[in-house]
Amino acid sequence: MPVADPNRVIVTGENPFIRLSEKDGDPNSTEASFWRILFCPAGPGHVLYLKSELTHGRWRIYSDNIAMARWLQQTVQGMLNPELKDTSIPVIDAEFTRSGDPRYFWTEHVSAADSEVALTWYDVGDPLLIHTNPNEAPNPRPYGVCTVLVPALGARLTVDGTQAKGLPWKREREGRPFSTCALAFSESWTEAR
Repeated sequence: MPVADPNRVIVTGENPFIRLSEKDGDPNSTEASFWRILFCPAGPGHVLYLKSELTHGRWRIYSDNIAMARWLQQTVQGMLNPELKDTSIPVIDAEFTRSGDPRYFWTEHVSAADSEVALTWYDVGDPLLIHTNPNEAPNPRPYGVCTVLVPALGARLTVDGTQAKGLPWKREREGRPFSTCALAFSESWTEAR
């Protein structure tokens, strides 16, 4: 059995996410997909894709590398959420900082000219290492992923100091405790050669 993954690595970085709803099973009232990219064809950088009642139910995209944000929309992020394939959504120039210790809590800060966004994960659980290949059954997707997912039973998202409604909810993944919110560190996406 080969040790190296035979697929082509197209992006490496982090992709923590927050999905909140007011009741378990309701549609998400807040969806946030944060990326800290170390390597991809469009270069390194950060991007936050955010839709919430705090954004009036519209997608906002914050980034310090518009080319990378658009590349993700046309590839992995667009596959994960087809609404984000729309490259006419404006990209807001922003700066990004982080704080915390992922064993206890983690906060990503996004600063733009007209808004401040903070995403915080806490009450973290045991990490899961997930590895899928491109086009793998039972749910074939064009990209594979290898990632460390750290479920967070607590999460908070604020825009200009106002907290988004909704909560994270407990889930199971592969028979292990999980959540609708997670830190995703050491994440690499692949495509078939």
